[in-house]
Amino acid sequence: MTPELHLVMHGTAIKKHGEAAAIAELAGLPAAKTAAVLTAAVASGRVAEIGGKYMLTAAGQMILGGEYTRFNDALRANADFDAACQRFEIVNKELKQLITDWQTMDVGGRRVPNDHSNAEYDERIIGKLGDLHERFEPILEKLSGIEPRLKIYATKLGAALDKADDGDIAWVSDAKIDSYHTVWFELHEDLLRILGHVRDE
Repeated sequence: MTPELHLVMHGTAIKKHGEAAAIAELAGLPAAKTAAVLTAAVASGRVAEIGGKYMLTAAGQMILGGEYTRFNDALRANADFDAACQRFEIVNKELKQLITDWQTMDVGGRRVPNDHSNAEYDERIIGKLGDLHERFEPILEKLSGIEPRLKIYATKLGAALDKADDGDIAWVSDAKIDSYHTVWFELHEDLLRILGHVRDE
């Protein structure tokens, strides 16, 4: 497997049903190169294409899983990268609680779905998300300083937070767009795959 094919398959695994442009972003490769690699991967049975979106086949999942050690040995042996990932996991627990608080509210001692009719409550959660992001930025900077491909997450997280701050609350956690939670989830998946860990949720 070439490094380019590994990156494209890795990006496809993270995006799941992703378009070529989104996979190219995560792979850190030019769009034209990514499209060519995807076409070849479809022809070889590693990737399936449905309506312009791509996903790994069962064979592709197995092949990719077997290649992670070879392509990520240096990162797995990097003590600074590992330490930054451990710090990420600490902040990740806080983010999960914030998203729970965003999606639900305490009403009379009972958790109920947040219908987002209480603007003050939503603004308070978005403010806490901004504080968390500020504390997280040095961790992501450390990670992307070691693995430059990860810089795309800083760009996407910042953009989503800006839109949420401006009042478009879908950008907090809407799964259909590159919301803050969606991008964070993908970053977590990326790091877990790099390190060979299983998501603990």
